[in-house]
Amino acid sequence: MTDNNNINPFDKITGSAALASPKGLLYFFLGVCLTGLILAKLEIVGVGLLFALMFGAVYIYIIFKNPIIGFYTAIGYNFVVLGIGRYVKGLPLGFGIDGILVLTFLALIFTRFRDRVDWSPANQHVTILAGIWLGVFILQIANPEARMIEPWIAGRGIGFYFFFFIILTFMLINTNKKLDTFLYVWGTFSILATFKGIGQMVFGVDAAEQAWLDNGGAVTHVLFGKLRVFSFMSDAGQFGGNQGLAGVVFIIYSMAKKGIPKFFYLTVGILGIYGMLISGTRGSIAVPFAGFMTFFVLRKNIKILSLGLTGVILLFVFFKFTMIANGNAQIRRMRTGFDPNNPSLLVRKANQEILKGYLASRPFGGGIGHAGDKAQRFLPNAFLSHVATDSWYVMIWAEMGIVGLTLHLFILLYVIGMASFKVMFRIRDPITKLKMSALICGMAGVMVASYGNAVFGGLPTALLMYASMALMSNPKVFERDPKEYSLALN
Repeated sequence: MTDNNNINPFDKITGSAALASPKGLLYFFLGVCLTGLILAKLEIVGVGLLFALMFGAVYIYIIFKNPIIGFYTAIGYNFVVLGIGRYVKGLPLGFGIDGILVLTFLALIFTRFRDRVDWSPANQHVTILAGIWLGVFILQIANPEARMIEPWIAGRGIGFYFFFFIILTFMLINTNKKLDTFLYVWGTFSILATFKGIGQMVFGVDAAEQAWLDNGGAVTHVLFGKLRVFSFMSDAGQFGGNQGLAGVVFIIYSMAKKGIPKFFYLTVGILGIYGMLISGTRGSIAVPFAGFMTFFVLRKNIKILSLGLTGVILLFVFFKFTMIANGNAQIRRMRTGFDPNNPSLLVRKANQEILKGYLASRPFGGGIGHAGDKAQRFLPNAFLSHVATDSWYVMIWAEMGIVGLTLHLFILLYVIGMASFKVMFRIRDPITKLKMSALICGMAGVMVASYGNAVFGGLPTALLMYASMALMSNPKVFERDPKEYSLALN
């Protein structure tokens, strides 16, 4: 028989041995009673609650063991959260991203608690710029034009996600293996998004999606009897822009791979371009146009640049000056994006003129979350709520004024400019050049497309952009030893 007095107090007692003590039996009995009470009172809901609690406990344990799981979870959840909102009503699903980010930061701190966390990997120019942007965002609470705090809370991602996700990317994605895993997670959800879009196009929408269309979505998503595919994203514009981004990033990234990974990345890229086309979003075509043109410039090769420019010109001629394949609804709609007299474009220009007059005396804008259709649920009668912003930059201009827009553009151009400089003149590893080029070109495409649609800051594109900005700002952690790639070249 074991003498309990001789047990080392620092030894762990696990498993069934824990039940041998009165305390263990008491906890077990209380747990069984609590479970029975929940099931008796809540029935089916209780079963779901128990499973949710168990899943949550296991998930928190996993994150605290390996914080990077939180990063990957945020990327995946970021893709589907708005789509889930069509099926699950009344829950603040958007705060799920906040919760994941908080958990990941806590896990990062506690896993390195004894040694103290070394935040130096995040000590980068883009982090400082993101911090300044966050400061300006927080000061918007005091904007005299702002009517209430709720729209600012709803728009918190513009400031908080940018700053904190960039830090997490620097801290967690610091090897080529982790970078590839990030791309695998992104690519998997991108494939699912395209397949979901194909399902909508071929079989039609389901009951929840039809309800969303009936509640106002059809105004912009059913044109001349044809559905603008939106997959499980917020709208067709976000779906088209995001899939165009995947097309650019993964096609270029595939050039740095061989075998099965190359096949996977190419598949994601091709399906991404196809998803962009079936979205029927005219502005999204700017993503591959601008993205691949940027790639040709980054290669610093006259022959490649000439061939690439020729291809882009041929595509431009196809859409602008021909009627080839005009029987296809998606191509026909894409073609209208090249018409300077398109009614939609003229309406946007008229709205921008209205905003120009309104914002002339408001250098800090009308307040976060106070502009465009999204503001109508908070301020249905406000002036800015009835002026469509459409463009991402116009939205920033309307909500944060010329001061906010200038700072925002400076940050984007600085990051992409410095990253391009490093790819063209500093990085010697050809594989790292291709990987960073893929991210730079994707960002360049989204930046151009965001002039016509609010792509940049919407989910899921926002977190992908913030992660890309961090990764391309610190390419040295992904560079291989010179001997390694010199042998590969020979």
